[in-house]
Amino acid sequence: MKGFSRKSSSFWVGAALTAALLAMAALSYLWTPYPPAAIDIPHKLAPPSLAHWFGTDNLGRDVASEIIGGARVSILVGVVAVGIGLVFGLAFGLLAAFAKGVVEDSIMKACDFVFAFPALLSAIMLTSTFGPGVVNAIVAIGIANVPIIAKLTRATANSVLAREYALAARAAGRGPLAIAFDHVLPNIAPQLIVQATIQFAIAILAEAALSYLGLGAQPPQPSWGRMLSDAQNVLYNAPRLAIYPGAAIALSVLGLNLLGDGLRDALDPKLKARS
Repeated sequence: MKGFSRKSSSFWVGAALTAALLAMAALSYLWTPYPPAAIDIPHKLAPPSLAHWFGTDNLGRDVASEIIGGARVSILVGVVAVGIGLVFGLAFGLLAAFAKGVVEDSIMKACDFVFAFPALLSAIMLTSTFGPGVVNAIVAIGIANVPIIAKLTRATANSVLAREYALAARAAGRGPLAIAFDHVLPNIAPQLIVQATIQFAIAILAEAALSYLGLGAQPPQPSWGRMLSDAQNVLYNAPRLAIYPGAAIALSVLGLNLLGDGLRDALDPKLKARS
């Protein structure tokens, strides 16, 4: 933990918020105060109480249970979407770094083409075409992550390949795969970890936006974005229904961003040298 000894408050705050998000998502598989989708019209818009910690929404659903269940959807979307970006982005980035020439140019131009469409707009286009739902939202967000990871992988891999030990490995007759696994990946892993943390936060925001528009998680699956959408209908009568999911999204994204900043400070050798 020596890397976190100085200016580490952002890391620890981010780690605590992220741990709380993960714990809430894990808890949702085992227990929630009520079934998140259970409708109880006679008790709709009930204020917070011992029976309903955060009250109930306009259909009588327990808000605390929806918040806990929504964490599971956010984690699922973040993990799988970032995983898609890492797997394909890493493969394309390494291919571009090692192949050079036409292959590199083609991959980078394809990435630029994807970059021409904002991530959320691309996700809206895909989910509108193939239908709403968590799976399509995950695929759309994952595709938007691919060029980001690919460009980062190519840039960092090129800097590693220009170093003496990589040149010596090539001179010794080692193949691209051996160099990639023995020299490139261990040296670019810190940058990829930090970027993955940032993309995780962006994925949570994107899923919330898609669900708010009705293109993400569908009822009865709980989602923070859909909770915000439902809350706008009773915003003047029960503004708390927008505050709870909004706070959950904000704290989750804040935690992941702070965690990413802390990891960057700890893993970046240039920042270490200055400290």
